[in-house]
Amino acid sequence: MAQTVCVLLDAAARSQFTAIAEDRSRPLKQILRAGIVLLSAERLNVQDLACRAGVSRPTLWRCQHRYGEDGIEGLLCDKTRPARHPAYHPTRTVAEVLALTCSEPPDAVTHWTGHAVAARIGISLLFVRRIWQAHGLQPHRVRTFKRLHDPALVEKVEDGPPSNLFDGGPCGGC
Repeated sequence: MAQTVCVLLDAAARSQFTAIAEDRSRPLKQILRAGIVLLSAERLNVQDLACRAGVSRPTLWRCQHRYGEDGIEGLLCDKTRPARHPAYHPTRTVAEVLALTCSEPPDAVTHWTGHAVAARIGISLLFVRRIWQAHGLQPHRVRTFKRLHDPALVEKVEDGPPSNLFDGGPCGGC
């Protein structure tokens, strides 16, 4: 985007831009834009204008172009942007995620994780988290018994605690 607009200000427009640039109750972006137009009317080269205004050259060109197209009103108003649309959740996929989350998890795990559900169904983790949030599911907060698959667990429990914990060992009989 090169400089394609030559800014020429008459006395009325110059006084209006000067009033905007000096009005400290205005938003900073309006003060900055008015200052850019005032500096552009001095017919300096682009690099000097950008340095004095404290902005990049594309910002300078964009501001000049908006003033050339829309005048003062267009320069002081922000351009509208399209709204971000929420992600679409197909009903079948949502039902599949909910059914899988509420079912028994595979193997030795205590609950379904977002990564596991996403991998099983073939969707993104963010998509799973959005579905869980929309339906108030928090499978990681469900208190369940943790399954242990240690073959020597029974022997460890039956042997009891180590003897040095209660016989005045390293911690002095605590």
